[in-house]
Amino acid sequence: MIFTIKKFENIHILLWLLKDTAWMMDWKTFGMIMIAPTVIVAILIAIKDYRNGGLDFWIQFAICMWIIANSYWMACEFYEMDFLKYYALIPFALGFLSVARYYFGVYRLPK
Repeated sequence: MIFTIKKFENIHILLWLLKDTAWMMDWKTFGMIMIAPTVIVAILIAIKDYRNGGLDFWIQFAICMWIIANSYWMACEFYEMDFLKYYALIPFALGFLSVARYYFGVYRLPK
């Protein structure tokens, strides 16, 4: 079966919803397990977009950073290490830079 980016994105939404639902419900084991498939699918989508060329890769990279930051934050809350959650700012910042790169490429002034 050949997966298109759209099919990967649809699977990714399901994984993301499951992970965040586990976070909301305080289901630690399930939430921690859901980090791996959610991040892996996000990376696969980013790799596919990178291979296709174009600027969409930068948005997919930002999504990867968002999920990594979000997962780290979830783990900090699950294990009562809230004082460490601020390190999630690092992947969030990389995501912001990635989105800025995307919009710079889309809206840059013509020569």
